[in-house]
Parts: sequence; structure tokens; C-alpha cells
Amino acid sequence: MKIVLAVVGRMNNSYLNKGVDDYAARLRHYVPFDIVHLDDAKHTRNLSEAQQKQAEGRNILAFLESSDHVVLLDEHGKMMRSVEFARYIERKMATVQRRLVFVVGGPYGFSPEVYARADGQLSLSPMTFSHEMIRLIFTEQLYRAMTILRNEPYHHE
Repeated sequence: MKIVLAVVGRMNNSYLNKGVDDYAARLRHYVPFDIVHLDDAKHTRNLSEAQQKQAEGRNILAFLESSDHVVLLDEHGKMMRSVEFARYIERKMATVQRRLVFVVGGPYGFSPEVYARADGQLSLSPMTFSHEMIRLIFTEQLYRAMTILRNEPYHHE
């Protein structure tokens, strides 16, 4: 099984990018892992929020394969503690055949079509973070999950 973090748009903050790259490299020692950058909506000044979500949604859906298990990183998703998330990943590693895809949407979230395609939703916090920060927080938490599953001394209760 491969884990993919699909993100709408590119990162502009080099300090966050360095952190994401660091955790992505660490993750690859445990599991095949990729970050895929999907195009964001263009010419957004002329688009409503709904139109922007639709445009980004088309790009997300075009990327997904029919066999993907898709989890949206969404403020309305299920919240888990780090150990719970590690057990969740462990279960998915045992049941997902090809790709476990976590998706970070654009600034207004996901279109109804993307929600309909998703197999689940996960919230990383009740607080709101920039979409760029979510990439760093998620890759760190995924790395933490892998170390928990291997009983390595990274996570402390």
C-alpha cells in the first residue's frame, strides 16, 4: 500500500516546505509515500467560492483512481489523538489495496462531488490552520503514527 498526500496548490513558504520535505523523507523509511500537488483554480477573482470549489474538485477527482481509499482533511471530519491515528493507519495498511489518499483542498474546502467520492474525513484540530501548515502538521502526525506503530521513542504519552 502507498500513502499519498494530495494537495491543492503549491507551497510558497520555504520554511514550511523544508519541514514537509523532512517528514516526507523520514516517512519513506516506513511506507511508500508521495505528495502530489494538484492545480488550484485559476483566475479566482472572477469565481465565486462555489465555482472555485467546483474547479478544484474537478482536478481532485481527475487525479483519483477508482481503487483509491480517499480521506479528506476537513474541519468537519473525525478528530483523533495521535495513538488513535496510528491504529487507524495500521488498520488501513492492512485493508487498503493500492493507495490511501489524504486530500487537502483549497481555501474554501471541497465540492459536493469530492465529498461524495470520499471514503472518510479527518480533522487535525478544531482550530483553523492555513492549508500550507496542514501539510506540515499532517506529515508530522503520519510520521509520529509510524513511530508509534514501531514502538520507537518519538512519541511520549
